[in-house]
Amino acid sequence: MDTSSRKETDRNNYPPVNGIGRNEHVGMVREIFTTIPGRYDFLNRVLSLRRDVAWRRFAVRKMRFFDTFHLLDVATGTADLAIEAARRHPEIQVTGIDFVREMLAPGRQKITDRGLAGRIHLLQADALELPFPDGSFDTVGIAFGIRNIPDRLTALREMRRVLVPGGRVCILEMNAPRNRLWRGLFAPYLHCVLPVIARLFSQNPAAYLYLVDSITHFPAPPAFLAMMEEAGFRDLARYSLTLGITSLYTGQRLEN
Repeated sequence: MDTSSRKETDRNNYPPVNGIGRNEHVGMVREIFTTIPGRYDFLNRVLSLRRDVAWRRFAVRKMRFFDTFHLLDVATGTADLAIEAARRHPEIQVTGIDFVREMLAPGRQKITDRGLAGRIHLLQADALELPFPDGSFDTVGIAFGIRNIPDRLTALREMRRVLVPGGRVCILEMNAPRNRLWRGLFAPYLHCVLPVIARLFSQNPAAYLYLVDSITHFPAPPAFLAMMEEAGFRDLARYSLTLGITSLYTGQRLEN
């Protein structure tokens, strides 16, 4: 079988995230996000019923700037969180990083179109080895990206490292709701409706099956909060959004 045929097969049948190693997971995520930038924003709005916009706005309202007046947006993708933060906080500079180069091009175009090129800077970088000195940012944000990082604890420790003392991390992530009634509605949407929409509009619909799998296997809120504490964050909080479909997790770096 040639390389192109093998890649097409893989795209139609990504392995479950709980059955693969770290390197395979990283490679799979890189390939998935290389294939979807053109429809990424459109599908985000459709598949979330536009709730993703409200979730980002809520996260940005929880951000605080007091020392460097600089935000780091990890796994920035097409820069939606970076743009929303720059709008809400006109005094700040924003740096967005993503390890998939193809995701950054639409983000740069959006930033230019909105006249924010002087305040938002995007670069390709790895969340596990952030290319910034200690204490570079007042706030670190990540929206719907932490579930795509296999070594979450290392990523959280890196986020803490680049925060100033007193700085805050803001993590938006989807999770399977624990409410039985709502799970009865959410699960059919994830497993039946979402794949149909993805097949209609995406060149790589299997990428959105991966999305379902990654949401389903993301740690429950108490377990993720425990991981944040292990990474060194304190004053932890979790905000349940849209009946538990999404959570905003916050924590602070309280000491040097």
